[in-house]
Amino acid sequence: MENAIAIKNLCLYYGEHQALKNINMEIPKNRVTAFIGPSGCGKSTFLRTLNRMNDLIESVRITGNVSVDGQDIYKPKTDVVDLRKKVGMVFQRPNPFQMSIYDNIVYGPKIHGQTNKKLLDELVEKSLQGAALWNEVKDRLHSSAMGLSGGQQQRLCIARLLAVEPEILLMDEPCSALDPISTMKIEELLGELKERYTIVIVTHNMQQAARAADMTAFFLMGEMVECNATKIIFTNPRDKRTEDYITGRFG
Repeated sequence: MENAIAIKNLCLYYGEHQALKNINMEIPKNRVTAFIGPSGCGKSTFLRTLNRMNDLIESVRITGNVSVDGQDIYKPKTDVVDLRKKVGMVFQRPNPFQMSIYDNIVYGPKIHGQTNKKLLDELVEKSLQGAALWNEVKDRLHSSAMGLSGGQQQRLCIARLLAVEPEILLMDEPCSALDPISTMKIEELLGELKERYTIVIVTHNMQQAARAADMTAFFLMGEMVECNATKIIFTNPRDKRTEDYITGRFG
């Protein structure tokens, strides 16, 4: 199985506080990898190291190595804008721009220099189809994105990400603000998207990880306790701490 991301001896500090402790793992291509663990265990912080979103926080210091397609993303002179185009992110709460559905999608491609109207039109349709939203919004592309439901807004954010043609999708609890039907649509979407993208998802919902992920990593107090095929993590974990968390003894 080919890897999209390799992490070696990764540590992260907020000032004097060590938030991530010596993490080593490989994230396979064209799979869904889920990070689970109790609140405050470091899973979202770790997710943000994969496209250098933690650079935006003062006092953060990172040691170790994160390689995307064999390239160390923390080496000097890394083009962070280019990295975040390649490794895109969807956040916990839908955050569409206060503009039309169409303009939300073309925003990124325009920043990267695409001005051809015909190509932008095609990209809008392709991206919305990729996010399973086209049929719901094709007749209202020039209406405000703020008029969509929460679940539709989150799929619009996924479409907006797909429009800049990333390779890796990072999703930080993308369903936590959504109702069960919208959540189910996003989970179904993950199964379709992994044919073309590598997906890493943070979820507080263990059932979601069990349903949607091929690989699952369990985090506790800044450590990655274990990472394995989801079925193994949920039926035959190797570490007692994983078993205790999955069976509800804490968390």
